[in-house]
Amino acid sequence: MDFTKKKLRLCAFARLITVIITFLFSTSVFAQVDRVEPPFWWSDMNRSNIQIMFYGKNIAQNDITVSNGIAIKSIQKTENPNYVFVTIDTKNTSSTDFTFTFKNKKKSFTQNYSLKSRKENSRIRKSFDNSDLIYLIMSDRFSNGNPNNDNTADTNEKSDRNKIDGRHGGDIEGIINNLDYIKNLGATAIWPTPLCEDNDEKGSYHGYGQSDVYKIDPRFGTNEEYLKLSSELHKRNMKLILDYVTNHWGYKHWMMNDMPTYDWLHQFPGYKQTNYKTPTQSDTNAAQIDKNLSADGWFVKSMPDLNQSNPLVLNYLIQNAIWWIEYADLDGFRVDTYPYADKTALATWTKAITDEYPYFNITAEAWLYSHAQISYWQKDSKISAIQSYNSHCPNVMDFMLHAIIEKGVFNEEKNTWNEGLIKIYDSFASDFLYPDSNNLLVFAENHDTQRLNHVYSNIKNYKLAMALLATIRGIPQIYYGSEIGMAGSKNLNDGDIRRDFPGGWKDDANNAFTSSGRTEIQKQYYDFSAKLFNWRKTKSVIHSGKTTHYIPENNVYVYFRHNDAESVMVIINNSLEKQTIQTSRFNENIQNFKSGTDALTNAIFDVKNEISIDGKSVLILELK
Repeated sequence: MDFTKKKLRLCAFARLITVIITFLFSTSVFAQVDRVEPPFWWSDMNRSNIQIMFYGKNIAQNDITVSNGIAIKSIQKTENPNYVFVTIDTKNTSSTDFTFTFKNKKKSFTQNYSLKSRKENSRIRKSFDNSDLIYLIMSDRFSNGNPNNDNTADTNEKSDRNKIDGRHGGDIEGIINNLDYIKNLGATAIWPTPLCEDNDEKGSYHGYGQSDVYKIDPRFGTNEEYLKLSSELHKRNMKLILDYVTNHWGYKHWMMNDMPTYDWLHQFPGYKQTNYKTPTQSDTNAAQIDKNLSADGWFVKSMPDLNQSNPLVLNYLIQNAIWWIEYADLDGFRVDTYPYADKTALATWTKAITDEYPYFNITAEAWLYSHAQISYWQKDSKISAIQSYNSHCPNVMDFMLHAIIEKGVFNEEKNTWNEGLIKIYDSFASDFLYPDSNNLLVFAENHDTQRLNHVYSNIKNYKLAMALLATIRGIPQIYYGSEIGMAGSKNLNDGDIRRDFPGGWKDDANNAFTSSGRTEIQKQYYDFSAKLFNWRKTKSVIHSGKTTHYIPENNVYVYFRHNDAESVMVIINNSLEKQTIQTSRFNENIQNFKSGTDALTNAIFDVKNEISIDGKSVLILELK
């Protein structure tokens, strides 16, 4: 009897040990796949071959098969056995779930994967264009909608509004809460600075040193909240532009501790800073060593420079970009530091996106001070064609116009041959260099430049600058807070040009998001801006009409935007004195029009003889 009991106890113990071993084994097996990127894909994509990256301890030592008749096109291993890149063919495959099996002599384990259904008409989505006004938001500094996510256990830098370069708590919920404010201003699209995780220990608020490019930073919210932002914008007939970074990641990116390949980054070995001379990329006289350092050097030490000429890296970036467009139903990209990446690889990246989405607009930040050099980076440029190069990027930023405004053109009030508005005229005289001057991003300031209201300390010059942006060719972009008079000096600190929007935090004394909460001067700025930009919304003649401009006289610049149906006469007087202009000089455009109604005041002006305009003011005359 005792022997039987002892035997039963031993059997029970053996079974327990078996269960424990099985559990431990299954746990270690489950841990074999730590990451899968992209996490899922879609059926019916133009890009049907999808390269899936699996990451886990010694994962490359397994044989890999897949269920449901999915075809494996290739399996690529690297010198790091913790990565394997599996390319599958999804052509003619409907949305479905399937399973990858990883097997070696000792064990096997599985990983599920999904092909999802695409949104209807996803491929032919309409992107942002010259009918839009883009509102640029410094995401951490706009509005704190959810104070509970200001600090999270899995991120390093903690919120501290007392630090000018610290995280202040702005988030996606704060943006959503104030979409009606942005819409009422007249903006039709928003461009938030990057929202993906940036886990640097300091200075992480700007988001350009990303540590996970498939995950929204938890201090901004969740991936699901980003989807909600997109949905809420589309409900309001507004658009969402993602700020994409192809050139670099942050040094806290999860791959930095265990890179797929040594040449995933540009190594010298290790760190070497770029020379920042991106004109070398188009310069036929440039020394190769300078050219290489411009593109391959690191932007700063905390931003490892990605090697886009590595096919694995390039494909990773292409798929990540397409994944976000499809996942979040995006309406466009702004691409950070465009000329700093490998230009051939980036042209491939850009074309892959526009092949998938033919009407998708992408803005290149090509921060250069030459019309020819900026034009080089726009799609179908005749200048880059000389070198048999095409960036395939539809839109570039007009840094020439920005530089003129930032350097104080509206403070140049005296009439001289080379000061004042003649600089703007001369800039537009180079439009012939651009393959599509209507698809330029025009702006007075952004999150990296001097604040407009620091350069111009009075509202009159602000009005001149905004009226110019609202009536010229291209796609205007404005910077959050300038519409209420916010200032800030880049000379002091980048954080100073990225101040918190008043009213974005619960304890703010001044809430400029509401009409009743604005100070008198904030109200003057906002009311003018809203009047101007809401007028622009419906004016196709401004969006895509032809431009005819006249050489400024007495610091007065006159230009017309016109098409077969409409004509608008814009008069900007940058001098301090009232000016009277004889309209006979403009008969080429005035033709049979007799009067014009000012879009800002509704005042009617006779345009057949002469027009008087006050000093430091603008008239936007809709000709009748």
